[in-house]
Amino acid sequence: MMNMARQKRDPKTVALAQEIIKQFNPQTAEDADEALKELFGPIFEGLLQGEMEHHLGYKSNDKGFKRTENRRNGYGNKKIHTTKGDISIDVPRDRDASFEPKLIQKRQKDVSGIEDKVLAMYARGMSQRDISKTIEDIYGFEISHEMVSEITDIILPELQEWQNRTLQKCYAFLFVDCMYVTLRNGYEAKEYAVYTILGYDLNGHKEILGLWLNESESKNYWMQIFDELKSRGMEDVFFISMDGVSGLEEGAKSIFPKVVVQRCIVHLIRNSIKYVPSKDYKKFTQDLKKVYGAPSLKAANPSFDIFCRTWEQYPGAVDVWKRNYKFVEQLFDYGSAIRKIMYTTNAIESINSSFRKVTKKGTFPNENALFKLLYLRCKELERKWEDGHIQNWSMVLNQLMMNELFTSRIEKYLK
Repeated sequence: MMNMARQKRDPKTVALAQEIIKQFNPQTAEDADEALKELFGPIFEGLLQGEMEHHLGYKSNDKGFKRTENRRNGYGNKKIHTTKGDISIDVPRDRDASFEPKLIQKRQKDVSGIEDKVLAMYARGMSQRDISKTIEDIYGFEISHEMVSEITDIILPELQEWQNRTLQKCYAFLFVDCMYVTLRNGYEAKEYAVYTILGYDLNGHKEILGLWLNESESKNYWMQIFDELKSRGMEDVFFISMDGVSGLEEGAKSIFPKVVVQRCIVHLIRNSIKYVPSKDYKKFTQDLKKVYGAPSLKAANPSFDIFCRTWEQYPGAVDVWKRNYKFVEQLFDYGSAIRKIMYTTNAIESINSSFRKVTKKGTFPNENALFKLLYLRCKELERKWEDGHIQNWSMVLNQLMMNELFTSRIEKYLK
């Protein structure tokens, strides 16, 4: 059996613990908890007194010269939540009412870290009821559904600022995709599309540009969205990859005329195999890959002719590709590293997959409830991306630089 060495503790901590035992004489773990709770009040009050001294520039009972006419003005009583339960403290006041404590801010009623925990639980898709129950189980006191809503409402100004923040001047790639959610409108539940736009900047970093909610798609609607992006500082974008969103190509080009809009090849595959029996899926997709995965357009065209003849017994499937073959052709105007990014919206689909994990609870009471949740999820994703960049980005950038459509535009923004 291994002998464990006794832990070395700070002598000051040991002395303090002995003094607490001497003064409070705790007999159980609950008694020890209560003793610690008794100490919270004087500790907070002492720290607040220190803040007041710093604010005024002199200590209490200082009889000397004072650089300000502002004076202490008694105390206000305040009840706060701590990890040990509710306690009452006396908060010092000044005559000018200019004292803004940092330790416990004026309208703050919780110092237990519960607000952060509520936001974290909300970001993971937990309902208000589940959050209330979890807090009660862990901390032993209740918080109402209304309080959960008030806590999560704290981020609304931050969300608004994020939705309207200044964007970078140029993005090499944008990806557009949507997911559907249900919002309650009075007594009626209605389905809405939530559109997300993901950008890759010229340094190969990911950024979620924003979230938009709408019932329908149209050229005018997308023109408004891209006009909004322009007003937020975006001056140029090279490519937009999307899944056949109605009106997007016309709306985007009305604001950014030089943009190349690309249909997602993966979505076209999904759309076309709806017309193909499952027994033929493997061979059908292998033949398709010979087309869009060809080394050149010269090689792709005859492969496409063979594909059309081979699968003519499924006209619905072949027609999907005939109607959209221009999007396959334009892929070959660019290098292989660029094509690999262009032909799929997988990057943004993974974001929507993350959103679905936290929105699967069902109907949202209003737009704010939905956007609070999605915004918290966006921030979580962006933290994961902070130190990374798109794989093989140097090759992508070199191929863009070699294309005369982009050379001067990159030189303008990448300095």
